[in-house]
Amino acid sequence: MPELPEVETIRRGLMERLVGCQITGVRVRQAYLREKVEVDTLETSVVGRTIVGIERRAKYLLLQLCPEGMLVFHLGMTGRLWLGKPMLQDAVHDHLIFRLGPDLELRFHDIRRFGMCFYTTAQALPVHPRFRHLGPEPLSLEFSSLYLQKRAQGLWKPVKNFLMDAAVVVGVGNIYASESLFLARIHPNREAGRLRPLHWDRICTAIKDVLQAAIDAHGTSFSDYVDSEGRRGDFQNQLLVYGREGEPCSRDGRPIRRIVQAGRSSFYCPRCQR
Repeated sequence: MPELPEVETIRRGLMERLVGCQITGVRVRQAYLREKVEVDTLETSVVGRTIVGIERRAKYLLLQLCPEGMLVFHLGMTGRLWLGKPMLQDAVHDHLIFRLGPDLELRFHDIRRFGMCFYTTAQALPVHPRFRHLGPEPLSLEFSSLYLQKRAQGLWKPVKNFLMDAAVVVGVGNIYASESLFLARIHPNREAGRLRPLHWDRICTAIKDVLQAAIDAHGTSFSDYVDSEGRRGDFQNQLLVYGREGEPCSRDGRPIRRIVQAGRSSFYCPRCQR
């Protein structure tokens, strides 16, 4: 599933080519995605508008339109946004095709159809059902160790589950939570409410460092993630614990262990993260 670094990588790639393009048409081959695409709304509110910017909120891509409005995408588990010359034949899972003049089109491709596409406005976005519950961005000034400490007060849930809660902080997915806790030397099962300020300092710093490194590496490609130009990420070659069960820890040589938390695999070093 594309996480924050992957979505940010896609955003940056699209920014280079999409800004200034006018959406001249839209073709919906499959409206039944995670939520049904409102075809009439896309045709009346998106066609004829110019893309003037691309933002990211959590794992959502926001295409800012002029004179107003936002075209919102969520990639779900297998969604891709392809940008290129018009194709003579549609792929099976090309569900939405946006024409950007005679020589360019944006295609939303999603094998499992867990992605989303909808139109909204800048004014309605903060209170939209998909956005109003979201916590701060992990690379923002709003995200701090003091903030984490206050949110965790009195909680007995494991710290890894706490960090993966989008209401607490967005974009810290399974891979990046495991990597961050390793850098911070915190066991993924530690109760969030029992951590001390020095622990939250280490966790906050580690999250920022891991996510920034993943963005710099253009994301993590384990299976089918590629950016808008079809390029794979490289952060999978820098992972220290995730997916490395039984391999030696880079710090002390102890075998990396795996446990299951809330249905997700967590990887850690039994000595570094007691």
